[in-house]
Amino acid sequence: MDDESARMDSKVSPALAEGRQAARKEQSMTLLQALRLYPKAVGWSVLLSSTLIMEGYDLALLSSMYASPVFNQKFGEQTAAGKWAVPASWQSGLSNGARCGEVIGLLINGLVSERLGYRKTMVCALATITAVIFLFFFAVNVHMLLAAEILAGIPWGVFQTLPTAYASEVCPVVLRPYLTTFINMCWVFGQFVAIGVNRGSISRDDQWAWRIPFGVQWVWPIPIMIGCLFAPESPWWHVRQGNLEGARRALLRLTSSNDPNFDPEETIAMIQHTNELEKSLSRGTTYWDCFKGTNLRRTEVVCIVWLVQTLCGQNLMGYFAYFCVQAGLPTVQSFNLSLGQYGLGVVGTIGSWFLMSYAGRRTIHISGLAILFVLLMITGSLSFAPEDNNAAKWAIGVMLIIFTFFYDISIGPVTYSLVSELSSTRLKAKTIVLARCLYNISNIVVNVLTNYQLNSTAWNWGARCAYFWAGTCLASLVWAFFRLPEPKGRTYEELDLLFERGVPARKFATTVVDPYEVEAAEVHEAHVDKY
Repeated sequence: MDDESARMDSKVSPALAEGRQAARKEQSMTLLQALRLYPKAVGWSVLLSSTLIMEGYDLALLSSMYASPVFNQKFGEQTAAGKWAVPASWQSGLSNGARCGEVIGLLINGLVSERLGYRKTMVCALATITAVIFLFFFAVNVHMLLAAEILAGIPWGVFQTLPTAYASEVCPVVLRPYLTTFINMCWVFGQFVAIGVNRGSISRDDQWAWRIPFGVQWVWPIPIMIGCLFAPESPWWHVRQGNLEGARRALLRLTSSNDPNFDPEETIAMIQHTNELEKSLSRGTTYWDCFKGTNLRRTEVVCIVWLVQTLCGQNLMGYFAYFCVQAGLPTVQSFNLSLGQYGLGVVGTIGSWFLMSYAGRRTIHISGLAILFVLLMITGSLSFAPEDNNAAKWAIGVMLIIFTFFYDISIGPVTYSLVSELSSTRLKAKTIVLARCLYNISNIVVNVLTNYQLNSTAWNWGARCAYFWAGTCLASLVWAFFRLPEPKGRTYEELDLLFERGVPARKFATTVVDPYEVEAAEVHEAHVDKY
């Protein structure tokens, strides 16, 4: 018995030892060490994440266009008061057309990326968006704009989830929060550029007032597509395909060869161990598997974390310029404030990187929701000031700028970190796709509500709509307190066991687990039972 047991241990223990060693090295790695070892991975992740600039750009551009007189005259209708405006029904149709296209793109990404890999899927999406931009630029009526929004939404759906999955897989634990939240930075930067371009074109009285902003979209896709052609695939994807040699080559392309302590075989062993552990806990990689066993809880958390982004009042940020105009501020000043809003949003996202190195994701998320709730209540209360009170109108704009800062230092970026860490690696692409689909579907509802709340030809709530979003923000806060776990500093293997054991969300940070000791004990018991 001893000889046979020793022979079996000699086959299992080295792999376990290598995987455990890699896991311990990864958890003890400092930020500076990770940057020295994974500089190429950081670069490739940043490249893929920059595709989100395009989505942020167009979504902010479209909503701010409703404050442009020339755009309204071209694509809108003349009201009884003699002003030109895009009706609330068409505003909702344009915004929701993009969301419908994104749902299609998300579902395509979940099916295609697991077969073709992240790199090839991204190249196809970039080629598609390059062609669709022609529809925006040469649009002659609102119907053509709607077609462009729907078709553009398909590659945007790919951009929404693929960079998140890629960033979470090509880098170690210490870098994940920075690279996944950088995605939010790209989204905010795209919005900032959109407002800047629109602000520069708003004074024009010809067709170029809206053609120039749409044409600027061609700046990004071709350079990014060329870069993606040379990007390495995720080692985790290669392991899931059973291609260990491909995983080894990809890992070497993602890391620096200057670190003598780095052993790629150990990292491959850890990836294999995590993959096998997840297969043993929940077999299968179909969409239906996201709702089985412990994956059901993980799917719930990831989906609602992303849903919270729409329920906390985020949509008011996208309609900032239009919101300010409806609140009574001049058009040009509304765009000036909007530039400040997104500039402060970039600062907030950078601040979140420092914040997440000290505080947990759960703490940041819950604190952020509490602050946003207070700000929305104040914004709604300011709407009761007399019509001739200009100070109150400016105060509303300032409150939304502060709202943007706290959103982009908490809820905005930390969501990308949470969804990438709390989903299992085998079902990561599909779980994130489901979450983003729910996010986009909720946005369809939210866009309709926001357009009718703000449009002077519809409900005309003005700033009082902040009360409505304060209520949904409070509901999100209650859910997060009881259901949102803390993944900070955990490897994927540890998170697998925490979910498998049903550890309550509030105890995730303090519960101690060792997946390698568990497996070693199971192997030992199997040997004893055999003899």
